[in-house]
Amino acid sequence: MKLTRYEQETIINFNADEKMATLYTRDPAVMRKVDTLVIEYPDTFKCIGETDIDKTYEMPKSAITYRKPRKLSEEQRDAARKRIKNLKIFKESSK
Repeated sequence: MKLTRYEQETIINFNADEKMATLYTRDPAVMRKVDTLVIEYPDTFKCIGETDIDKTYEMPKSAITYRKPRKLSEEQRDAARKRIKNLKIFKESSK
């Protein structure tokens, strides 16, 4: 069954009293990422349920992170532009 982008939801649920969080998703990209974590870290990430359109995972709340947006200075932006430009030139010359 193919879901619309709107239907491909992800819900993370946890409370202050418990140490574990539950992640429910219908998004195939999220499933692939978390499935990789389940394989690499089976003691930490577990798939606790699945159907043909969704999966439910359990993980420690500490695996859920919140980060500030990254702020780049103009110098950092210019350096990144130059690196990307050099990569494009390198790829074209290696063809």
